[in-house]
Amino acid sequence: MNETSSKLLSGFKYVYLVAFFVLLSGFFHPLITNTSFDNVVVGVLILFVGLAGGVLLYKAATSEKRREIFLGSGFTLMAVSLYYIFEMSGRI
Repeated sequence: MNETSSKLLSGFKYVYLVAFFVLLSGFFHPLITNTSFDNVVVGVLILFVGLAGGVLLYKAATSEKRREIFLGSGFTLMAVSLYYIFEMSGRI
C-alpha cells in the first residue's frame, strides 16, 4: 500500500468517526424542532473527551514506562466526560 492511499484511508477514518459522533449526539433533533445546534456541538466535544480518555487507557495497557500517568489521565478524562453528560442531560 503506497503512502497516498494510506493517508487517504487515515483521513477517511477520522471523517467517519466525526460523522458517527455527530449522529450519536442527536444531529437530526435540531433539524426537526428548529432549534440551535449548540447541544450537538457540545455533545460531539464531550464524546471526543471520552474518546481521548479511552485512548489514554489503551496506551496505559500497552505502555511500560508511563502506565500510571496514562491510567490517571485516562480515567480523569472519562470521568469528566461522564460528568458533562450528566450535566447536559439535567441530572446534576
